[in-house]
This record gives sequence, structure tokens and C-alpha cells, in this order.
Amino acid sequence: MKKKSMITHVFKVLALFLLVSATIVASKTDVSAASKTDAAYKPDMSNGADNFYKSKKVTKKKVLFDNQYNMKVAGNLFIPKGLKKKTKKPAIIVGHPMGAVKEQSANLYAQKLAEKGFVTLSLDLSFWGESEGQPRNAVSPDIYAEDFSAAVDFLGTRNFVDKDRIGVLGICGSGSFAISAAKLDPRMKAIATVSMYDMGAANRNGLKHSQTLEQRKKILEEAAEQRYVEFKGGKTKYTGGTVHELNENSTAIEREFYDFYRTPRGEYTPKGSSPKLTTHPTLTSNVKFMNFYPFEDIETISPRPVLFITGEDAHSREFSEDAYRLAGQPKELYIVPGAGHVDLYDRVNLIPFDKLYFFFKDNLKKK
Repeated sequence: MKKKSMITHVFKVLALFLLVSATIVASKTDVSAASKTDAAYKPDMSNGADNFYKSKKVTKKKVLFDNQYNMKVAGNLFIPKGLKKKTKKPAIIVGHPMGAVKEQSANLYAQKLAEKGFVTLSLDLSFWGESEGQPRNAVSPDIYAEDFSAAVDFLGTRNFVDKDRIGVLGICGSGSFAISAAKLDPRMKAIATVSMYDMGAANRNGLKHSQTLEQRKKILEEAAEQRYVEFKGGKTKYTGGTVHELNENSTAIEREFYDFYRTPRGEYTPKGSSPKLTTHPTLTSNVKFMNFYPFEDIETISPRPVLFITGEDAHSREFSEDAYRLAGQPKELYIVPGAGHVDLYDRVNLIPFDKLYFFFKDNLKKK
């Protein structure tokens, strides 16, 4: 009996071992398959995609400065190497795409322009990146515009910057924030935008007016109800931003943003944040964009020059065209052949850096 009992026990142990082994193998297979799926995706690095470019021709310095709400705004200051003492240079402020941080596109533009002789400053908008602001990822168009003016305050008080020769460059959503700021701040002497999104129109109407009034009202109702949840200490809800995975139903625009924000091409998670939260604004604050009209009175920026750069194939092209139509003189709409919206974030072979250089050079001259 003892022998039979021992054999039975051995078989039971063996069966349990095989079951656990099978479970582990299955688990590993699933993880491996998932990893293989992720690894199988290769970002499109064509046309010199180089978001994390590091120039050897400029000096980088991390800076902090206050906006008018006593919030610390973080930036990267880029100074051309060999800058002569007591020389006052023209300066350019560079704003990142909406939902991004200065390490995504803005640093690239700032360095390339600094190589041309400008002092440049890429900044994190309030509530994003290394800048202050709670809750994180909050939307506040007025404070975003204020951040640009605060950047002028900072640059204009540096002994190596000519405060009368400061320009501004906004990429994607920052294009509309830069326009909003320039309407109120005449110290911004030349304004350029690249792949601009009118964040107000985009949230009110969708791209190409694809969103109905009823759909807009549903979003407002959802956000309003969510305020009760969060007021009582409930979990913060996020919206918009870039998808975290692709499938057969993913749209061309989702794929375009995914290729930049969710791959080594452009993915960047700031300290204290999470990859799950990057690019996603809070739902309850994002609806504030529906009350944001950056192109109202855009003509009052005149006679200061405005340059709108957009891609020939950009899904956001309508916003640059609208702004150009409404703006006063001098103005220019420059369309990059064969370029999409995100292409102009980092594809150095497509980005018209020379166009930007001459625009700022001609319009930030000494008087």
C-alpha cells in the first residue's frame, strides 16, 4: 500500500509540475508574442527624422523663470558657441506641440536656429514637462499664452539678448498659443508657426468640421459630470492624445501620431509622469479649448510679420490656411511639398530651416 501510495504521490507531483511548466511556457509565449508585436513595429525614420538631435555648435542651459501667476516655467536655453561678450543677439522662443514637451520637436528647432546665430529658448508649457502647474496635463490656453510672454520677460532681461529683437515660433498647438500671445504682446517682433493646430476650432468642430454641435454638447456634458467625480476625490479622467496601440481600424492620423509619440522616434516621458499619461490632457480642462479663439483679431498683429508653414499633405493644413486668410500684412503661407503634419516635427530633410532662418534674420534686424 505504501509503495502504491508513493507512486500515486509521485504522479500527482509530476502532473502539478507539468501544469505549472505549461502555464509558465504559455505565459512566456504570450509575453514574447506581445514583445514581438511591439518590436515588429519599426518607426518611419525617413527624411532624416532626428527628434533627439544634439548640436555640438551650441551650449545648452536648463533655466527656470516665473510667469505672471508665479508658476515656474522650465526651458532649455541654447546659446551659439563663441558668442562674444557684450554682444546682444536676437532671440527666438520655441513652443512644443500640444500634449508634448520641449524634448519633442521644440529642442530640435531651437538648436538648429541657434546654430544659425540666434539665442533660442525651448519651453515646457505650464502643467507639462518640467514646468509647474497642477493638476498635471491641464489645459489653460490663457496660461499657455502667458508662458510665451514670460519667456520674453526672461530673454529680454539677459545681457546677451537684444530685447527689441525677440521672435516666437510655435509648433502644432503652440502655433495657436503663440498667435494668442502675440496679439497681446507687441514685444514679439516676428511670429512663425509650423504645422499649426487651432486648438479651439479643432475641439469645437473637429478636423474639416467633422464634429456636429450635438457631439460637442455631449463632450461638454461628460466633462461637466466628471467635475463632480473629481471634486469628490474621484479618479482623474484623461482624453485625446495619441493612442497606445494600433489595430486594423486605426486611422491614418492615429498612425501618424503613434509613429512619433509611441516609438523611439519621438517618445519621451518626463520625470514624474507615466507613458500612459503622455499626450493626454485632463477631460475636465480640455473643454476650455472650446472657448479659445486664437484667430479672432489676428489682423491686429500687423504690421509685425507672420509666417505660416504647413505640409502639402498635412491633415492640419486648414488651420494655417485659415490663419493666413485672416491675418494682416505682412504675412506668408509656405507649403512644404510632400510633407504631412508630423513630418515637420523632426524630419530635418523636410523642415524648411533656411526659410525660418531668413524670416527671423530679415525681421529681427537691428534698427
